[in-house]
Amino acid sequence: MKILFEDKFLVVALKDAGISSQPDPSGREDMISILKKECNSSIFCVHRLDTATSGVMVYAKDSKTAGRLTASLADSRTKKQYVCVVRGESIGNGTMTDLLFHDKRKNKAYVVDRKRAGVKEAVLHYSSISEKDGKSLVKVTLETGRTHQIRVQFASRKMPLLGDGKYGSKDNLPLALHCFSLTFPHPVTGKIITYDSVPDSPWYGFDTELLK
Repeated sequence: MKILFEDKFLVVALKDAGISSQPDPSGREDMISILKKECNSSIFCVHRLDTATSGVMVYAKDSKTAGRLTASLADSRTKKQYVCVVRGESIGNGTMTDLLFHDKRKNKAYVVDRKRAGVKEAVLHYSSISEKDGKSLVKVTLETGRTHQIRVQFASRKMPLLGDGKYGSKDNLPLALHCFSLTFPHPVTGKIITYDSVPDSPWYGFDTELLK
């Protein structure tokens, strides 16, 4: 477990792919259990990454900070940036805006064409960093945080993420999605803090130093 920052209120750590963000009924390894041992303190989950997704996460060390940290992560100054590898080239830069419905029974999200109960707007901004062999390394900045948002928005445009069998990928690979940067106001001091951790190169054949 790589810890990027720790004080008496919170801990910022790097989640590996395959580890659950919170205790899971299946009994798989989870971040809270690991951090309790690493930090020798209580740990509270305030946001999530899919189990198959790796990247930077922040956890609170007490319930009061957890409430404040939840509010901090909803602050307009908070920014989450991801890197992914998708099928397709000539992607360029742009914004994706969709209406998403998450089917909790299937644990799958869908792009839909009208508002109704359970449907939420999803917005992200993207830029292609490098392209080769029919694949693109893409940087994504989330404006909203919906379940499977990046995965379903790209897949709906015929650009599934590598390794994402749930949304159409045929590649027998781990999911190519990583949260590499998290910026938020510290819930106690109010100071804006940023922590970055890009995947080691080569990552699915791409140089991730291009993200820095």
